[in-house]
Amino acid sequence: MVRIVLADDQTVVRAGFRALCDLTDDLQVVGEAADGPSAVACARRTRPDVVLMDIRMPGHDGLEAARQILADPDLGGTRVLVLTTFGLDEYVFEALTAGASGFLLKDVDPDDLYSAIRLVAAGGSLLDPAVTRAVVDEFSRLRGKLTDVERLDVLTDRERDVVALVARGLTNDEIGARLQMSPLTAKTHVSRALTKLNLRDRVQLVVLAYETGLVSVGDVLPPK
Repeated sequence: MVRIVLADDQTVVRAGFRALCDLTDDLQVVGEAADGPSAVACARRTRPDVVLMDIRMPGHDGLEAARQILADPDLGGTRVLVLTTFGLDEYVFEALTAGASGFLLKDVDPDDLYSAIRLVAAGGSLLDPAVTRAVVDEFSRLRGKLTDVERLDVLTDRERDVVALVARGLTNDEIGARLQMSPLTAKTHVSRALTKLNLRDRVQLVVLAYETGLVSVGDVLPPK
């Protein structure tokens, strides 16, 4: 059973997500919160697998709540999945860099919601390459391009190639096919890159790839 906390300041939104989860056999809502402080308190009380976190809430917002939850050593098994009304929202970017495992638009289809929660609960990351690129591009426009390129110096050339393909939304299977390696080898390169760069998951790897200019919005895949 995947245990879920719903954090959103709109009662009707929480009710809608709860109703959808109630239709499944493996998703259980164990708590609700209408603001950031309540979300943190609820997470600490219930220790959920996943927090569905709205960013724009009263009190300290969902971004600060996500930071506190993800920094709490007693909540090491709790993942944060960001909810937003806006595809282009700089706060979504900040939530991803803080360690959120991905994001969903609030008009998500039920089946996609279920898949996202299960994926994140299992330790995966929810990557929508098109929206992720748009968020990073908007953040860069608002705050200026981040150019911490030297962070990538710890990577081998092959690891850089793999990271660039992760940022473009390719799976391990697709990376393996493109670079003529097994999916397991591709996965190993991803894991090594995460360790060397001190990153939590593939979402943060995507963000860093755009921040450093390893890939850019509008890039196309090179021919095989």
